[in-house]
Amino acid sequence: MGLLLGGCGESPQPSRVALASAVSQPLSPQTSAGAVQAGLAASRQTAIVQAAARVAPAVVSVNVLRRERQLPRTPWDFFFVPRGYERLVQGLGSGFIVSSDGLVITNQHVVQGAEQIVVTTRDGVDYEAALLGEDPLTDIAVLKIEGRDLPTVPIGSSRDLMIGEWVIAIGNPYGYLLGNTEPSVTAGVVSAVGRNLLPTGDQPGVYVGMIQTDAAINPGNSGGPLANAQGQVVGVNSSIFSNTGGSIGIGFAIPIERALRVAEELRRYGEVRRAWLGIDVAGAEELRGWKRSGGLRVTRVAESGPAARAGIQPGDILLRAGEKSLRTFLDWEAVKLDISPGDTLPVVLMRGGRERAVRMVVEELPTSRAPRVAGLGDMELITVTPAIQQERGLSRARGALIYRIGEETQFATGLQAGDVILQINRTPIETAEDARRAFRAAAGRGAIRVWFERQGQLGYTDFYVR
Repeated sequence: MGLLLGGCGESPQPSRVALASAVSQPLSPQTSAGAVQAGLAASRQTAIVQAAARVAPAVVSVNVLRRERQLPRTPWDFFFVPRGYERLVQGLGSGFIVSSDGLVITNQHVVQGAEQIVVTTRDGVDYEAALLGEDPLTDIAVLKIEGRDLPTVPIGSSRDLMIGEWVIAIGNPYGYLLGNTEPSVTAGVVSAVGRNLLPTGDQPGVYVGMIQTDAAINPGNSGGPLANAQGQVVGVNSSIFSNTGGSIGIGFAIPIERALRVAEELRRYGEVRRAWLGIDVAGAEELRGWKRSGGLRVTRVAESGPAARAGIQPGDILLRAGEKSLRTFLDWEAVKLDISPGDTLPVVLMRGGRERAVRMVVEELPTSRAPRVAGLGDMELITVTPAIQQERGLSRARGALIYRIGEETQFATGLQAGDVILQINRTPIETAEDARRAFRAAAGRGAIRVWFERQGQLGYTDFYVR
C-alpha cells in the first residue's frame, strides 16, 4: 500500500549522503525478517477483526422445535396423510446476550410457535431457554437462559450511522450444516438508513426505519447482531431481499434502540405497550403523491385523544414528528413504533399556509386500557368506544370487539380476533357485557347466528353452544 501511494505523486529524490548512510549501515537479514513479520502481524489486526472479537463471544445459536400441521398437497396425500396430522419441525436462528444473567435478544419469527427453544453459546454449551415475550409487530423476542457471568455484547447507537461505513453481521447461517458452534462473520457497509419496507400480505411485522446493509445475511442469520467497526451492536439482522433465499447484498436490520426498548417492555410486562396518538393520516393510496410533495394529510382525529388535545384538526398537513420528516404513511408508522406511552412528541404541521408547532402526550392504546369481559370459552371482549373505533379503523362506534380468542374457539365459531360483534340472533350488541349475556342466554337453545364486522365488511357465522 505504501508503494502504491508513493507512486501517486512526485516523491523527492534522496540525497547522496542519505544513500551512502543507508548503504554503510545495512540491516541484518534476521532483523529485516523480524520487522517484516511484525508489520504483517499488525496489519492483520484490522478494525473488522477487532470488532468481531468484541461481539462474537456473546452471539448464540437459537434452535427451536415447532409443531406444524401437515396439509394434503397431492391427491395421494388425501389417502395417506391423516386429517389434522402434525409433525415437529426444527428451526434455526441467531441471537445475542445483552445481560450477564442470560437475557437474549432474537427475532420473533425465529421462535414463533416454538414448543422447545435451545440456545447454544459460542463454546458449545446448550441452555434450555424460556420465552419471556415476543412482539410480531417489531419482530423482536426475548429469551432467558440460566447462566452467570455470561459474555455480553457492547451496545452502540444507530442514530449516527454514516452511509458507507463498515459494519459486520454475525450469526449462524446454515448452522445445522456446520461442524461447530463458532458464529460466522460477514462484512459490508451501511447501504442506507431509515429504510421503509412496503408491507406484503405474508409479512406480520412492520419493517420501517431499518438499516440496510450489503453484509451477507443468509438463512440462520436472523436475530444476530449487526455491529459497527468499533465492535458495538447497532442493529438486529432480520430480513433480506432475495430471489433465491440467499444473500444478494440487500439485507435489513432493526435499529438497536427499538430492539432494546421492545425487549425491556417484554421483560417487564410480557407484552409491548403500544403508542396511541388518536389520529389517522392518509395511507398507501396516496403514497406516490405525498411522497413527491412532502407531508401527511390528517384524515381523522379521535375525540378527546392526544392529537385533539394538542389542537390538531382533520385536513392539517403533518411535516415533522420528533426529528423525522414525514413524506409517506410509513414514516408515520416508524414514528409510532419508536415512542412509548408517557412520551411527549413534538410535531410541526401546516395549516392555512402557515407552519405550527404542537406537542402531543403519547397514550397507551385504548384497547389495552379497556376492561375485558369473558365471552364464549376463552374469548375476551371489550366495548367499542369512539377512541377504539379510531384506533382500529372501525366503521361503527358500537359493538363488542374480540380482543383475544383461542385457536379452538376460533375454529368452532368462525370468529377471529379483531371482529366486532354487532348482533347475536335478534339481540343488538352495544357493549361487551351485552355480548356476554346474549351468549349465555342462547346456550343450549339451538344454532346461534352472530353478525360481525371484519375489516370493514359485514358478515355472519352460525354455530352451536352447549
